[in-house]
Amino acid sequence: MAAHFGRRLRKGAASTAVAAAAVAALSASQAPGVAGEDNRPTTAGATTSAPDGEGNGNATGNSPYFTDLPPLKSPEPGPSAPVGTPVSRGDGEAGIPATVLDAYKKAAAELRTSKPGCNMPWQLLAAIGNVESGHARGGQVDADGTTLRRILGPQLDGRGFANIPDTDGGAYDGNSTYDQAVGPMQFIPSTWAWAGRDGNGDGKKDPNNVYDAALAAGHYLCRNDWDLSREADLHGAILSYNNSQDYLNLVLNWMEYYREGTHSVPDGTGGVPEHRSDDGSEDPASPRPTDPPTTEPAPKPPHKPGGGHGGEDGNGGGNQTPGPKPPTPKPPVPPKPPETPTDLVDHLTGTGTGKLTAMAGDAFAERIGVRAETKVGKSVAKVRIRFTLTGDTDATFAGGETVATVATDAKGLAQAPPLQAGEKTGDFKVTAAVVGRQVKGVDYTATVTARAADTLARTGDIPLVCTAGGEFAQQVQVKATYQGAVADKVAATATLVKSPLDATANDKGPYFKDAAGKPVRTLTGLQTDAKGLLTLPKLYADDTAGTFLLRITTTGGATLTVELKVEAAVPVIPVPAPSATSQSPAPDPTASS
Repeated sequence: MAAHFGRRLRKGAASTAVAAAAVAALSASQAPGVAGEDNRPTTAGATTSAPDGEGNGNATGNSPYFTDLPPLKSPEPGPSAPVGTPVSRGDGEAGIPATVLDAYKKAAAELRTSKPGCNMPWQLLAAIGNVESGHARGGQVDADGTTLRRILGPQLDGRGFANIPDTDGGAYDGNSTYDQAVGPMQFIPSTWAWAGRDGNGDGKKDPNNVYDAALAAGHYLCRNDWDLSREADLHGAILSYNNSQDYLNLVLNWMEYYREGTHSVPDGTGGVPEHRSDDGSEDPASPRPTDPPTTEPAPKPPHKPGGGHGGEDGNGGGNQTPGPKPPTPKPPVPPKPPETPTDLVDHLTGTGTGKLTAMAGDAFAERIGVRAETKVGKSVAKVRIRFTLTGDTDATFAGGETVATVATDAKGLAQAPPLQAGEKTGDFKVTAAVVGRQVKGVDYTATVTARAADTLARTGDIPLVCTAGGEFAQQVQVKATYQGAVADKVAATATLVKSPLDATANDKGPYFKDAAGKPVRTLTGLQTDAKGLLTLPKLYADDTAGTFLLRITTTGGATLTVELKVEAAVPVIPVPAPSATSQSPAPDPTASS
């Protein structure tokens, strides 16, 4: 991943008077520290109280965050990048783990319905998710979107961070003394208590679930009637998440980077940032173990009558009968996590999908399906199956995606969305895999064939006739169809052949002209239009009279032979002009009658 955004960025902003003043002014104008989702200033300079922890006023408690910058396409840093900050040049950072990307997009889609005036871009959620947790540590989530291990920030004990005593009894962060930011979007428990959402429909609001956390972050950023298409509201919303000008600049950089283009990568394979705003003294994406339960000290052994206290009475310790050795406390056995449907899957089985073949531009008739099974062949429901297209192809699933995730039904079956062929011909692969579990998957091979026609017909019936040495008045036009439907974008060839049995190009008779005006008798690279029509260039005739053949063929085997007639030119007989000697003499007017 890319470069470090300076050192101690969050604290650096506070140490710079100008930046602090700018942040304070913008924060005050946008009221980033209000308590509830839709609270707004009640009077000038006053807001409702914030439940986010004393003196905190934001979602994360100003916890540390990753400071890696996105790569730049240009060789020079952009205007929003800090001067002197090194940047990477690769594009791997554009890949977002598939489940995490799905969570960002679904949260933004829900907000387009519930809060259309907010204009929430999913790229903003992606930017915050990357800065806060590196997209859940590169997509380390299970099939339901829950992180495989807790993602916790350092305890907020006032030592370099905000001072937020425990507000949840350790329910979310396992810390009953101080709060810690929790989950892929790094909410502190006091904020999650009112901002939490159920984003995946399982009836729970879990800050460790990327669907729940992304939706909660979206609603948090959309409170106060903020319209994120307005720069002031966008900046105010981001500062309300973490009150730092450097944080604001960093999130804006990532948001614009994701707007330029992203792609999904398999869960668990995403890149993880390297640099932190607190110099990486504690990895906020690593679980912080809770203190083990303490055991009461063993009772002191009883004193022997008349005995001393370990020799302190001057009689020595020999008169004391040692008590029983206290039992060694056994460490608590952590509860075994409950098995999920995904844990039960041993393999996937294809559901008998036939041969996957489609013509370029058409939908595949067959649907891809798989069945999730246990080791003994029992079907497993509610398992997320990811279908991925790979290979040199522009085919997609319906909707234009190359990755689709579908949950198995009660019979353990999952069917991919319909496949749509692109224009590239050839083979590609469709892989079905279980999300969140490494088990044997299923691969399918799909083939895209060239567009074809099975019938060609002339659009007119006027005979094609011209005089030797002249040009044909009519241009040849044909219409191509395939199984009765218009055959558009079909490749075709036109040749003036020697005879019905000899398809080689003729060396005399009608001809076309190339760009230089020279005669040609074979045209290649022709293509029907959107209506299946193909209009050939104008035809010319040399001085050879007779009947000639024009043969048109297309991909798919459609062939049409058109007859051309060249009539001999009518000879022109010159009429000699009368000469002076052959003229009759004029009558002599003097002659007598």
